[in-house]
Amino acid sequence: MATAVALLAGAVAVQAMSALPSPWITAGLAAVGIGMVFLRSRWRWAGFVLLGMAWTIWRADHALSARLPSSLEGEDIVVSGEVLGLPRAQDEATRFDLAVHTAERNGEPAPIFGTLRLHWYASEKTVVPDIAPCSQWRLHVRLKRPRGLVDPGGFDFERYALSEGITATGYVREDAIDRTTGTRRFCVEGLRQRLSQGIADALGPGAQSDVLRALAFGDQQAMDEGEWNVARATGIPHLIAISGLHIALFAGFGVLLVRELWKIAPRLTLRWPAPLIEALVSIVSGLAYAAISGLGLPTRRALVMIGILLAANLIRRARAPVHGLAFAVIVLLALDPLCVLSAGFWLSFVGVAWLMFCLGGRGERRRWWQEMGSAQWAASLGLLPLTIWFFGQSSLIGPVANLIAVPAICFFILPVAVCGALLQLALPLIGVPLLKAAGLAMQALWWLLERMANWPGALWYFPEPSTWAFALAMLGAVWLLMPRGLPARGLGLALFLPLLAPARHTLAEGEFEALMLDVGQGLSLVVRTRDHALVYDAGARFPSGFDLGEAAVVPALRALGIEDIDRLVISHGDNDHAGGAAAVLAAFPHARVASGEPERLTVPASQCLAGEAWNWNGVAFRIVHPHEPLAAKDNDRCCVLEVRSGDSALLLTGDITAAVEGDVAAALAPPAPHTIVQAAHHGSKTSSSEAFLAAAKPEWMLVSAGYRNRFGHPAPTVVARYRDDGIGMFDTAQSGFADLRFTPDAPPRFIEKGRVDRHPYWRE
Repeated sequence: MATAVALLAGAVAVQAMSALPSPWITAGLAAVGIGMVFLRSRWRWAGFVLLGMAWTIWRADHALSARLPSSLEGEDIVVSGEVLGLPRAQDEATRFDLAVHTAERNGEPAPIFGTLRLHWYASEKTVVPDIAPCSQWRLHVRLKRPRGLVDPGGFDFERYALSEGITATGYVREDAIDRTTGTRRFCVEGLRQRLSQGIADALGPGAQSDVLRALAFGDQQAMDEGEWNVARATGIPHLIAISGLHIALFAGFGVLLVRELWKIAPRLTLRWPAPLIEALVSIVSGLAYAAISGLGLPTRRALVMIGILLAANLIRRARAPVHGLAFAVIVLLALDPLCVLSAGFWLSFVGVAWLMFCLGGRGERRRWWQEMGSAQWAASLGLLPLTIWFFGQSSLIGPVANLIAVPAICFFILPVAVCGALLQLALPLIGVPLLKAAGLAMQALWWLLERMANWPGALWYFPEPSTWAFALAMLGAVWLLMPRGLPARGLGLALFLPLLAPARHTLAEGEFEALMLDVGQGLSLVVRTRDHALVYDAGARFPSGFDLGEAAVVPALRALGIEDIDRLVISHGDNDHAGGAAAVLAAFPHARVASGEPERLTVPASQCLAGEAWNWNGVAFRIVHPHEPLAAKDNDRCCVLEVRSGDSALLLTGDITAAVEGDVAAALAPPAPHTIVQAAHHGSKTSSSEAFLAAAKPEWMLVSAGYRNRFGHPAPTVVARYRDDGIGMFDTAQSGFADLRFTPDAPPRFIEKGRVDRHPYWRE
């Protein structure tokens, strides 16, 4: 256990680095660590820490160096490779991962390795073919390095790409060389897809089918966002993610089958030792199920634990379960130390550790429902700090929902669904009825979970926690879960309180903060005063269903600790500004909505008109355009908003063009001495005219644009214009989000820049 903890500490220490050390330093760490381990001194544990650091640094450096070279971004590449995992097919595109075998550019070999995450889009000219697991393709693609959005509370795609070995993302060209070069004869993922599709064919569309496919075979892509919301609100994602519970269940079924065999033919035990056969069948059963369910990280942890405990049992060496857990940590870190980047690693190992700590070795005999209740209490409370750290939310009804869902799924739905799907391949007359029985049970359970998810306060959101708040909460969990008899255990609850407080500055009268979010080729800003909040634009929503309002804007508001927004201003009806409005309004239904083009929105909104003004906490808000909405068209109908406090002002311009910039400048006269302007139309050459810049006199221009966007925003001529006029420029494509603070008697200042101030070693 000490070795496992030391190696883990070394791997975690590397994740706090903003840059990886040189190979010479890494080699030195390894040499010193080896020396300390073999000296067998009292500092041996420190040697394992250094070894853990050196191994993790080497693997991380190797993974980063395998990423697509910058010189090949946007170039036409021909790649050959094999499809990994289950592709996600939708009407307009198919997403899949391709393990690269060879790559060429202009007929010459190209240094492209690892796994590519590709999209194959349908168009009038292109029909996306069926892409099967393990199939091999030769494709014409365009790629870029892994690049994600950087926002408070947002998903870190670059960290995910590093942990999953994704070296580039991109799309298949319309003139793709779309012929297969073959398919492996034996493909476990192909079997997994057939089993999942068998459930869909037997049960038809609906939640019972989608959830069963994810629950039984790890096909989580089958579930839509609404179904995931129900799962999160009721605290059952751990049941949907294939984990140790599933593996232990099927390993136990293997043992039961063998014991039934002994009853039928007891003389067999005279020829073969029963414990040996039971152990072998148990591990084979667990391994077989793990293979057809995706072999995720929690699954691998469970397999190692079960294997080591069974092996110890076979050689008659008693081992406590904690030794299996420690050995699993060592094995997984030896195979891939970057697994510590995954939330699943921590939730899996820490969850099992809590159960061992709270339920193991206390010598109490209790009823099964008491054991299950204790397990739910320990897991829910012990993992609360981790779920808030990784996801910013927690289900308050999770323990109650799990008391119903765990026995229903483990003892009926899951085994019946898996048996039915397997039997359907050879004996559909038996397999289909079993699937329908599992589907009916799942439908009934899901009906109940949907209603529980709608209970008031079922799912709580938390502000982005600081490191010290997280550490205190973990300490509080340990204190609360100590054995009975320890005095003042209830005081551990006080250590959870810092999780409720946003780790942000409290604004005074007359102060406001502006957060320009990184939403790719779109726009969204959050303006907050001491007691109020406004959202200006909400990013895009794509045909695939990916919604920046849901993926970036709402999580950022939650991370800021904003419980409600007073106004949602949508500059105009273009998708890159208005697409996420419905998601924002669904999360904050009390917001007043206004827009320059209300008729184009999918949500009810009032017409934005120049002259409307209000004051929040000493901060003045004023709409300066449009005066006559119907007289303008397209981008020039944008709602332009000025936010001002004393000598500092922020001007939000949407997508207006030079044709109306003069009217906006006239409405500002005289401009605030310290003005920051959101660059109109993402820095397009149709905006930011010389006359407007001269009249508004901005100190900074804030550009919201996508990385390597196809429009070339911001335009080079506009960037040069800013530079020549001595105006600073902030670009979300290069720097992520921007957080600025405005005060009445001082110039505005940047509080935080996403990619600058939040710069772990894996982020560019």
